[in-house]
Amino acid sequence: MNVLAKFATTLTATLLLTGAAHAETKWVMASGYPEDSFFTKNIRMFIEEVETASNGELTIDLRPNGELIKLDAIRRSVQSGQIQIGQIRFGVYGNESAMYTLDSYPNVAGDYESSVRLMDAQAPWFDDVFGKAGMQVLSYTPWPGQGFYTKFPVTDGANFEDVKLRIYSTATQRMGELLGFQATILPFAEVPQAFSTGLIDALFTSGQTGNDIQAWDYVSHFTYTGSMHNKNGMIVNKRALAGLSEELQAIVVAAGETATTRGYELSKIAGEESVQVLKDNGMTVSTASPELQAVLAQVGETMIAEWSAEASEDELAVLEAFNASAE
Repeated sequence: MNVLAKFATTLTATLLLTGAAHAETKWVMASGYPEDSFFTKNIRMFIEEVETASNGELTIDLRPNGELIKLDAIRRSVQSGQIQIGQIRFGVYGNESAMYTLDSYPNVAGDYESSVRLMDAQAPWFDDVFGKAGMQVLSYTPWPGQGFYTKFPVTDGANFEDVKLRIYSTATQRMGELLGFQATILPFAEVPQAFSTGLIDALFTSGQTGNDIQAWDYVSHFTYTGSMHNKNGMIVNKRALAGLSEELQAIVVAAGETATTRGYELSKIAGEESVQVLKDNGMTVSTASPELQAVLAQVGETMIAEWSAEASEDELAVLEAFNASAE
C-alpha cells in the first residue's frame, strides 16, 4: 500500500471514530396532551434543556396529543422499548395498585403544598415499582385543583342528591356516590354529547378541562374545591437511559428534576388562567364554602379508610410517611 493509500485509510478511520464519538442519539417521546397544554409546554422546555446541555448529542422527538401512542398505552410502549420516553397519568393504573389513586381522594392533597408532600412520600414507591419494570420516573407534574360544574349554585352539597355527574376515575366515582350523585365515568371526548343527550347534568374536574369542553355551553356555575391534584409522570426506559454516557444520563435526570419544580408552577398558573376563562365566558365562579369542604373532608376520610383496608404494608407505609410530614 502506497503512502497516499495509507493516509486515506487512516483519515477515513479517524473520521469514523470522531463521528462515532459525537454521534447524535435520537429518542422518541409520546404524550397524550395537545401543544397548548401546560403539560406539553413543560415537556418542550425539558427537551430544550436536554438538547442544549448535551450540545445536540441527545435529541428528543415529541409526539403530543396521542398522535403516535394513546395515553393509556404509553407506559407499556416505554417499558417495551418501542419508544424511549413518555408522559403518563398515574391514575390510569389504579386497578393495579391503590397507590396510583391516592392523590385522587378528596382533601388528601387538597392544595399544592400537601401535593408536594404526597409526591415526596410516594416517590420511593414509584422508583421501586417502575425500576423493577425496567423504567425510571424522571419527573412529576400535578393537575390543577378540581371543582364542580353545575347548573345551580353549590352551597353545602345538600343539592347533589341524584344529580347525574360525569367523573373520570373509579376514585372520583366513589366520591360522587358518597356525595349523593349518580356518578358515571366517561371519556373526555364524550362529555359534550353526554350533556346534549341528558346523560349527565354536572362535572367534577379541573378548570382546564372546563375550558377544553367549553363548559359554559352546558352549565352556569363552577365551584372550586381544590380537593385533589392528580399527578402525571415523565418516564424513561432504563435500558435506553443506561445506553447514554454518564454525562448525558446526568443531564436527562437533572432536566427531569427541573421539570418537576417548573411543572408545579405551570400547574398553578394554568389553574388560575383557566378559571378566568370560565369567568370571561359568563360562568359564575366561586370557592367552596367551609360547609362543603367539611363534607368533602368527611368523604375523603371514608375513602382513605376503604383504601387502607385494601392497601399493602408498603402502601400503608407511604400514607403514614405522608401524614407524618404534616406534623
